[in-house]
Amino acid sequence: MIYILDDEAGAETLHIRGDLHKYLIKVRRHKEGDELSFRARKSIEVLHRYKIESVEPRSAEFSLISSKVEEVKSKKNLHVGWCVVDANSIEKVLPSLCEVGVEKISFISCERSQKNFKLDFKRFERILEASMQQCGRSTYIEFDTCKNVKEFVERYPETKVFDFCDETLSDYSDIKTILVGCEGGFSPKEKELLSQFERFRLDTPMVLRSESAVLAISSKILL
Repeated sequence: MIYILDDEAGAETLHIRGDLHKYLIKVRRHKEGDELSFRARKSIEVLHRYKIESVEPRSAEFSLISSKVEEVKSKKNLHVGWCVVDANSIEKVLPSLCEVGVEKISFISCERSQKNFKLDFKRFERILEASMQQCGRSTYIEFDTCKNVKEFVERYPETKVFDFCDETLSDYSDIKTILVGCEGGFSPKEKELLSQFERFRLDTPMVLRSESAVLAISSKILL
């Protein structure tokens, strides 16, 4: 764990109890004199360094050593337009998308998206926070929704489309926004709409699941 999210971070003294105390003291085996990093959600760009002053069976006291602005984020910006798939599939790759540095995800209700899928952004945020503390990232992925593919490409006309086609790319450096379909790809109507946009595929003979494609493309662009 690179840092710990705590809403009281920044105070001169922190008193840690409950599950966090159990994790830090009993699982991670931190002791008096150890130094740990904290961030607060309200000012997450600031990194606070604390020293453990005392450890009790159910609590621990930390004293502030230093505070400084230290943002950790990708050097590139990538916005992913992702046609809605099962939330369980999204949740599995969210930590990895956080780690590689995706800046924003717009979830799109495309024609082949199942309408019963519900997206819980609060749950997504909790998954992100666990990943951020592990990888050190200090910015949240921004979440957004679009009612259909047409709305997305009208809002983001620079979009490049991942699709079943002949074109592979040798240079991903200028891509800022990508569009990835759901299972089964885009409908004929959507394909017609997207025909005016640059389309590409990855250089693999295998058919990728939607979440695998999102992660693979994001990694190529950002890493």
